[in-house]
Amino acid sequence: MIDFLAAGGAGGSSGLIGFLPIIGIFIIFWFFLFRPQMKRQKEHAAKVAGLKKNDKVVTAGGLVGKVTKVDDDYCEIELAKDVRVKAVKGTIGDIIDPGAKPAAND
Repeated sequence: MIDFLAAGGAGGSSGLIGFLPIIGIFIIFWFFLFRPQMKRQKEHAAKVAGLKKNDKVVTAGGLVGKVTKVDDDYCEIELAKDVRVKAVKGTIGDIIDPGAKPAAND
């Protein structure tokens, strides 16, 4: 009977030790996957919130243009002379730095 109780007590703690790899994997995912993604989302939201007239932008669809008008939810982008589109601010992929060179076409 004593052997039975000793075996039962050891089995309970081994069940807890069995969860340690799962907890470790969650911690690894948190630090290498979730935290950097949340940081990028915050940086992108700050960029979009600071959007102003005459900024050059790239939309999520790949259109490149200059912002001509900014609203709370929308911005007007001039793609070419007299070609303007209204875009949702959330679809702005990136703001191009004024001194940046365009990519070379191959």
